[in-house]
Amino acid sequence: MNSGSLINLAWRSAWNRRFTLALTICSIALSTFMLLGVERVRTDLRSSFSSAVSGTDLIVGARTGSVQLMLYAVFHIGAATNNIRWTSIQAIERMRGVDWVVPLSLGDSHQGFPVLGTAQAYFEHFRYGEQQSLLLHHGHRFSDLYEAVIGAEVADQLGYRIGQRIALAHGTGDVSLIGDHSDKPFTVVGILARTGTPVDCTVHISLESMEAIHVDWMAGAPLPGMHISAEEARKMDLQPKSVTAAMVGLHNRASVFSVQRQVNNFSSEPLMSILPGVALDELWDVVGAGERALLLMSALIALVSMAGLMSVVLAGLNERRRELAVLRAVGASAYQILLLLTLEGTLLTITGMTLGITALSGCILVLAPWLQAAFGLTLHLTAPASMQAWMLCALLLSGWLASLLPGWRAYHLSLADGLSPRI
Repeated sequence: MNSGSLINLAWRSAWNRRFTLALTICSIALSTFMLLGVERVRTDLRSSFSSAVSGTDLIVGARTGSVQLMLYAVFHIGAATNNIRWTSIQAIERMRGVDWVVPLSLGDSHQGFPVLGTAQAYFEHFRYGEQQSLLLHHGHRFSDLYEAVIGAEVADQLGYRIGQRIALAHGTGDVSLIGDHSDKPFTVVGILARTGTPVDCTVHISLESMEAIHVDWMAGAPLPGMHISAEEARKMDLQPKSVTAAMVGLHNRASVFSVQRQVNNFSSEPLMSILPGVALDELWDVVGAGERALLLMSALIALVSMAGLMSVVLAGLNERRRELAVLRAVGASAYQILLLLTLEGTLLTITGMTLGITALSGCILVLAPWLQAAFGLTLHLTAPASMQAWMLCALLLSGWLASLLPGWRAYHLSLADGLSPRI
């Protein structure tokens, strides 16, 4: 019996049990889908996470840890150890190699969402993902002193629309224990398109607006007996005296370490600058433990699928004793019987893997735009990376090993055992 006949026989035998084996194929396809899908999401999620701020060369803040600076400057979590003087921002702008500087001022909130005071340059230079710029879904950028541009998540959760009047609160959190700025209300004039980054959960105002709501405050508290109205604040000098942090863009990325060294050695006040990509990788090492749990879960699903393949072949082996005995009687050797069953298991595994890969590719093509819009996760339909290729090889090897035990069992079945009638 040659190899071609053996393959044809394995296919016909499997086809006769197609309804039972279809369940096994679906199980293998699901495990392939989960394994490769989780790995693809893990890889692209890390890539999206690392590019939450992709167009910025340096982030500058008061001296602290790089992860802490990244947390409050980009993710608006936590608080700065100190502010940066405005004169220092101006000095950084004049440094050789610096193209642009976007100051960031934090510390206030609106119903739990952080408020970011910044300049118009923020909308021009901020990039995320694959160098994507911020887009307005509705409205326009702030231009008046008491205008605000909100992120997509703020608009969705609070039900805000263009023209909505909002009041900001001092400090972070859902409830301000110090006080609010309800005497200086803002009007929502723009809603940003969803990015899947912290921008979605942020209320954006100008630096001058941030100064205006604090003109009658000092040391984080309102001045007793002093009140400056919204209109009176318009007439005051609202040039900021300090900011929380700044994003810096360079003319040439080759000068990044030179500029970083200048900032870190700044003589007027202690500053530090970090490379966003490096700091985000450090942050991912802290918060990315869940990816390994997902990978382990997928591996367990694959193990269950292979166990299902083994159990199906073993369960059907008792019913196929007569079939196998007839094959032995017409000249098939015990080795060929072993090869037949392992070949069937391998074919089932390849079929299931092909189905799983096809399903995953289709899902990426269909769901990628929605995932980008809803979660900011950019999935790429690419050839399997090295990790995914190893997973496919491991899955194929597992399918072959799962079919080896039933084949070995059939190898030891005697000819008489299969041909003798059962009593």
